[in-house]
Amino acid sequence: MKYLIVGLGNIGDEYHNTRHNIGFKILDALAEASNIVFEDRRYGSIGELSLKGNKLILLKPSTYMNLSGNAVRYWLAHETIPVENLLVIVDDIALPLGALRLKPQGSDAGHNGLGHIQSILNSTIYARLRIGIGNDFPRGAQVNYVLGKWSREELAILDPKLPIAIDMIKSFCLSGIQNTMNQYNTK
Repeated sequence: MKYLIVGLGNIGDEYHNTRHNIGFKILDALAEASNIVFEDRRYGSIGELSLKGNKLILLKPSTYMNLSGNAVRYWLAHETIPVENLLVIVDDIALPLGALRLKPQGSDAGHNGLGHIQSILNSTIYARLRIGIGNDFPRGAQVNYVLGKWSREELAILDPKLPIAIDMIKSFCLSGIQNTMNQYNTK
């Protein structure tokens, strides 16, 4: 089986280590733990991971967040991967910092990256791993908060969650979404 694992984020040094780039951060951690490297390809950086006979295509789109659907559509078609084998990793201000929630479908919840993917796929039925980034910002400062850099205190909470997120990705591919949700969403 083949899977497309998409970590949402924005390219460029100004976005490195920002809350909005949590998808990139998790894929980087998975690549480092698996001893694989990303290669610049069409619409993004690609890493390939073999997992118990399954092929995982790791994608960090280079389209910027608001056009992420273009990269997702291309790589699903290029690798002939069904949408049920798509997992999108995304930041979520509605979840507490470090919370991890796997969902089989849902709205974009105002997230521009998810919104574009949904409009391109013409569907809300695809798996997403939502990573809580908290919402500790004053009214009207959401954009600055989301595009802001992680504090040392936030990273102390977030970094121990990276191996769990990696385990969730692997479980999604090996055990399916329902089993993975049952095992991890309750914690």
